[in-house]
Amino acid sequence: MRSILATVALGVTLGAAALTPAGAQQDFSKVEIKTIKLSGAIYMLTGEGGNIGVSAGADGVYLIDDQYAPLSEKIQAALKTISDKPVKYVVNTHWHGDHTGGNENFGKAGAAIIAHEAVRARLEKGGEISLFKMTVPPAPAGALPVITFSDNMTLHLNGETARVMHMSPGHTDGDAIIHWPGANIIHTGDAFVNGFFPFVDKSSGGKLDGLIKTAETVLALSNENTKIIPGHGPLAAKADLARFHAMLLAVRERVGAAKAAGKTAEQWAASKPFADLEAEWGDGFLKTEMFTTAIFDAI
Repeated sequence: MRSILATVALGVTLGAAALTPAGAQQDFSKVEIKTIKLSGAIYMLTGEGGNIGVSAGADGVYLIDDQYAPLSEKIQAALKTISDKPVKYVVNTHWHGDHTGGNENFGKAGAAIIAHEAVRARLEKGGEISLFKMTVPPAPAGALPVITFSDNMTLHLNGETARVMHMSPGHTDGDAIIHWPGANIIHTGDAFVNGFFPFVDKSSGGKLDGLIKTAETVLALSNENTKIIPGHGPLAAKADLARFHAMLLAVRERVGAAKAAGKTAEQWAASKPFADLEAEWGDGFLKTEMFTTAIFDAI
């Protein structure tokens, strides 16, 4: 997976932000959108950026997240292999551009954008992603959610009930998960990334405690047959999320002990506190060194 510096930087650029050198190097012409069927009506699309959830059936098509603006045509082409019906709704799991970059394109094509009210507020005002020293300007009006919720909402489409639930501030303060209980499928957005250290975006209201609570919520909703669409990484099962949750608990315990001992961020980083976790978790968008510094500041 590309670094989150590349993915988030380009995503918020194209969905409204300043382009970084890492993002500028991306060649979307080589991106392939792959489709994985999860149930009769629900699919997962992978490409570049956040994993997309799709519900397609008699009522039409709706998406969970929409990656980057330059990929919208490729995403539409992939959707045409699933259904000939238009995209009616896009649900954003949070505000980062690698999940919302296609909002304006899908909105222009007739889709209504749905998100937590904090997502609309952050897209509308712009802001800073401090870990990467990025300033994100306001999104264009056509990229803004037109339907917002403060707690939970439910979609009754395509023969499935989808529960859209706002979580405690974790990855950001606008995190939402989507649960299809009948199909036993859950989309977590970036509250869970499969096989990688997570990004707790403190500047967007993120908190490690909230990330842990979300993992516990999803675990409680899951069984051994649940299919979990993570924000990034391959399709997951409950056991994958359980390992992620155990890692988060270990991280919180170690940071807490360091702070109780009065260590500075520099002393903490120099001690390489996650060396034993690096092989399993350190090959994602946040390498171990950056994660070590970021998580100390995020608690």
